[in-house]
Amino acid sequence: MSATTLEAVTRGRIRRTRRRLVVLVGLAVLVVGAFAVSLMAGRTFYPPADVLAVIAGEDVPGASFTVGTLRLPRAALAVLAGACFGIGGVTFQTMLRNPLASPDVIGISSGASAAAAFAIVTLHLGEAGVSAFAIVAALVVALVIYLLSFKDGVAGTRLVLIGIGMAAMLDSVTAYVLTRAAEWDLQEAMRWLTGSLNGATWRETVPVALAVAVLTPVLLGQARNLSMMQLGDDTAAALGVRLERTRILVIVAAVGLIAFATAATGPIAFVAFLSGPIAARIVGPAGSLLLPSALVGALLVLVADFIGQYAFDTRYPVGVVTGVLGAPYLIYLLIRTNRAGGSL
Repeated sequence: MSATTLEAVTRGRIRRTRRRLVVLVGLAVLVVGAFAVSLMAGRTFYPPADVLAVIAGEDVPGASFTVGTLRLPRAALAVLAGACFGIGGVTFQTMLRNPLASPDVIGISSGASAAAAFAIVTLHLGEAGVSAFAIVAALVVALVIYLLSFKDGVAGTRLVLIGIGMAAMLDSVTAYVLTRAAEWDLQEAMRWLTGSLNGATWRETVPVALAVAVLTPVLLGQARNLSMMQLGDDTAAALGVRLERTRILVIVAAVGLIAFATAATGPIAFVAFLSGPIAARIVGPAGSLLLPSALVGALLVLVADFIGQYAFDTRYPVGVVTGVLGAPYLIYLLIRTNRAGGSL
């Protein structure tokens, strides 16, 4: 390699690294800004000094309840759940080299939803029981999809198609369970299935925070292997990646994040699906998309929840807003793939 070529390669690497750093800092600033706005603004505006005083544990009339009890756990859960959906979704998309390989497309979220609906309507369980059912179901569905798609390795297209079929079947189960629900159970199930942060408390937020603290480092530790798997199984294996071990490890970690977030908020539509592509567009080809996708997911949920609460006369759950944003992109992606003559 000539000196001129080496210099050009070095400049390109530095430029990409600088862009990645700027984007990460910018996304972090936006998340912090959206978090602060969600604490201050609403039907009643509280100045930053009051918000900081509440966070510090001081008693501020009016603000202590509104900010400390209502807004703070809701905003914290929005950040944590959005990060879980973002990093979990991009893990599947990267590993399977397919933008449709998102947990809310391939049936994992549908499994959690079906289990939660069954737990609410048939078993009449409380919040803890519903959450446990949703987490276990997401893990089981992911395992079933993995086993059904395994044939001399896991092909992304095969897993996506099996996952879409599994999602359709589980959605039918959910619909059937809802037809047998009493009025009160139906309201509770629909609130959960829509994806909502209403009534968020620290009781739902803490388990998600623990899942983020435990499972995110596992995925970050596999970031290099995930990047090499994008080159194809043969190339990744030649570079020393233990394919099946890596797949099982990242699937368990990613599904765990998705499951805990879904158990706390319900399946917030399309956040896992959108975060990775948005992060890829703004970060460029430099490095892993795990952290950028986590920040994009957190920002999407924060902004969508704020819009759903205050932008209209009626308050809408966050899942309705993200669904409106994500559905057109899914249609666009399918049309683009069809015109390019590709397969899913």
